[in-house]
Amino acid sequence: KLDDSFWSVGDASVYDKELASNDATPTSRVVEVHLQKGDDMHWWDCVMEGDPKISTKKVEPENSKLSDLDGETRTTVEKMMFDQRQKALGLPTSEEQQKQDMLKKFMEAHPEMDFSQAKFT
Repeated sequence: KLDDSFWSVGDASVYDKELASNDATPTSRVVEVHLQKGDDMHWWDCVMEGDPKISTKKVEPENSKLSDLDGETRTTVEKMMFDQRQKALGLPTSEEQQKQDMLKKFMEAHPEMDFSQAKFT
């Protein structure tokens, strides 16, 4: 998601305790990049195209309890779990359901419009 990704330049000593303890020069800088995935349902096999790929099938995430997560993370994980179940059952994801609900409200608000031949993607 391009609009949710960003980069910034900062003082390297903030990110590296060893640099801070070795009297890093004030010109020691680091570029921090935050990339927001467009598809939260799949793992990346590399960060940048051309980088060595890892086998995501070998990655074993730590078991954790939803109650251990902060509110925002927990909400995101619960949404992902719901969407995963919906897809497995052949049902609409939360985003697809939201779009269907909006369309239904629009159709109800505009009964004069004929949607019988409309194709939606």
